[in-house]
Amino acid sequence: RNTTNYVSYKDLKKLMADLKMVYAAPDEAAALEELESFGKKWNSKYPKIYKSWSERWATLSTYFKYPNEVRKLIYTTNAIEGFNRQLRKVTKSKTVFPSDDSLLKMLYLATMDITKKWTGRRRDWSQIRAQLEIYFEERLEKAEF
Repeated sequence: RNTTNYVSYKDLKKLMADLKMVYAAPDEAAALEELESFGKKWNSKYPKIYKSWSERWATLSTYFKYPNEVRKLIYTTNAIEGFNRQLRKVTKSKTVFPSDDSLLKMLYLATMDITKKWTGRRRDWSQIRAQLEIYFEERLEKAEF
């Protein structure tokens, strides 16, 4: 998300379409090629984006060790953004809290209310969970879904 902080609105859709070619690539080699073509196209106008991605490529490329289902779960942040929006909505009306504990209690109660409304299941969740169990077996043994 920080990639687009300084991108002009008129270029945003085109730039993000080109950047999506990088993280939607089938494997790391193809993604690196797409990053190079992204750099050739956008480096003259937004050099910081290509520089940032290429400098952090070792960290970003670990994303490609996971199967497509898990990758989509990683880059799809709508559920998280919706949850954060609902928490902001609760705290927005009250600007001052008497203590940190009062804020934590309010966020806890809001979280309980928000999670009561979560009734839907994610499409392909059983397939995603099976993949997660392969990669994170020791972590998932402790947690119950």
